[in-house]
Amino acid sequence: MHYHKTITLKNSATCTLRNADFADGAAVLDVFLLTHRQTDFLLSYADENTFTAEDEARYLKEKSDSPDEIEILAEIDGKVVGTAGISKIGRNFKVCHRADFGIGIDEKYWGLGIGSALTEACIECAKNAGYKQLELECIAENQKALDLYKKIGFVEFGRNPLGFNSRISGFQKLVYMRKELY
Repeated sequence: MHYHKTITLKNSATCTLRNADFADGAAVLDVFLLTHRQTDFLLSYADENTFTAEDEARYLKEKSDSPDEIEILAEIDGKVVGTAGISKIGRNFKVCHRADFGIGIDEKYWGLGIGSALTEACIECAKNAGYKQLELECIAENQKALDLYKKIGFVEFGRNPLGFNSRISGFQKLVYMRKELY
């Protein structure tokens, strides 16, 4: 799946949103590791990553070649500052209408509109791929993210009080959200 769009951020900088591909492996891995060190709101810790730059490049090529999955990067002046993507929940008929959404942005670039733009780009791609529902999990304490998702039209459909077990704060409650795409 392919995507390309140039946007103007709140600070007037230009940001390119595009599908990541094989050549972006090292840069995407670097921003993944950075964002996973910067916040306790993501699924894993940087030290749990087992991907090499080559593994990441192959993963991104698979996403780029896929008709129904994508990894989109946000790039400012040639530097990857964040990524977001959609993945199918499964190929079986009962779940093939659902996709999962994830996002990570370098904290130096928070508050500029990149999160909204990446989320909207993933929604557009999910619709184009034929999904009927986009889903995400968000830590309940991440109020800024929850507010963004609600503003864009995601609705809460459940909570898991023991969703994540943080090395820093213990158990973190997960909020399950979904957006209907039709």
